[in-house]
Amino acid sequence: MTSPSSESVLITVTGKDQPGITSRLTGLLAEAGAELLDVEQVVVRGRLTLCLLARLSGDAGAVLEPLVAAAKSLGVTLDFEPVHAPASEDGRGPRFVVTAVGRALGARELHALTQVLTAHGAQVERITRTSEPHLGSVDIHLALAAGQPPDALKQALLELSMQSGGFDVALQRESLFRRGKRMVVMDMDSTLIRIEVIDELARAHGVGEQVAAITERAMQGEMDYDESLRQRVSLLAGLDVSVVHQLAANLPLTEGAETLVRVLKRLGYRTAVISGGFSVAAEALKARLGIDVAHSNELEVRDGKLTGRTVGPIVNARRKAELLASLAQAEGIQLDQVVAVGDGANDLLMLERAGLGIAFRAKPKLRAAADTSISAGGLDTILFLLGLTGRELLELG
Repeated sequence: MTSPSSESVLITVTGKDQPGITSRLTGLLAEAGAELLDVEQVVVRGRLTLCLLARLSGDAGAVLEPLVAAAKSLGVTLDFEPVHAPASEDGRGPRFVVTAVGRALGARELHALTQVLTAHGAQVERITRTSEPHLGSVDIHLALAAGQPPDALKQALLELSMQSGGFDVALQRESLFRRGKRMVVMDMDSTLIRIEVIDELARAHGVGEQVAAITERAMQGEMDYDESLRQRVSLLAGLDVSVVHQLAANLPLTEGAETLVRVLKRLGYRTAVISGGFSVAAEALKARLGIDVAHSNELEVRDGKLTGRTVGPIVNARRKAELLASLAQAEGIQLDQVVAVGDGANDLLMLERAGLGIAFRAKPKLRAAADTSISAGGLDTILFLLGLTGRELLELG
């Protein structure tokens, strides 16, 4: 056997997995005085791929021949190649993780995704399936060239997700805080629940069209949020408060909401609702799901009927961001450890303040501004963005 010219050798082992393969081969390397520089092992459907990067001392052939013989006796194939350059950063910049989540991810979806990564010079280092039992979620660990900003890649991934309609794609910086989040703050209307409470109340009071017209003017930038809320709430004057309570008792939850909050609570996360909606609904959700904190607008009630006014400061975009920061400070949680989820322009500042801002089934403008977005999946998709795997979720029950 010819000795490789480099003292560093990449040893690749493939074949049917069985106990003892890694132990046997690393034992031989240890006996030969080799220095193990790196190791990576994966088993897919009972098939093993094991990579060992070792720096050999003395006669490389004398080290590799026993490894080849051991591999043969174990029923696996061994290959090796010299590595002439030491492991280094190779000019790469920060590491990132792309998480793709869909009902099912096939060759077509992964081809489209990896095409985008290649076009933006991303070097894929590892792909891991995170869903169970089917291929519905993967983490792709990658590096960008040094000095290359991730914004262009983020935009391309957003466009891919919007075009596909079948899976969501998120780009996150690989850092200590990716799996170190401790608080999740959520909007309520069209986020935790599938409706806009004010629209339902307006229809019940016979003023649905008038309220919708004001909402449209606000969306077109013809009036600010505070004024639009005041005008819409004024149209609810005289509505019996029992209608509000009845609606709050039967709020339709968004897909995945119960799973998300249940898992977060099991893992010790703090949870909060910060909503421009109304406190009767927010407090009902808080009790129903076991959410820790709820902040929202309070409707004024006299003699069992709405007066058409709110009580206290309006929870607008700026107030939402302030409340998020205040909650994090009170809990001793860094903003990098906070996740914020929302669907509308009123959530933008809150999403920007959080370490991870997620636009959930939102308009294109918010999706483009947020750190990442979810459109195809439910709220429980967020759990994969936090670094959890399907196997871990099954263990939690």
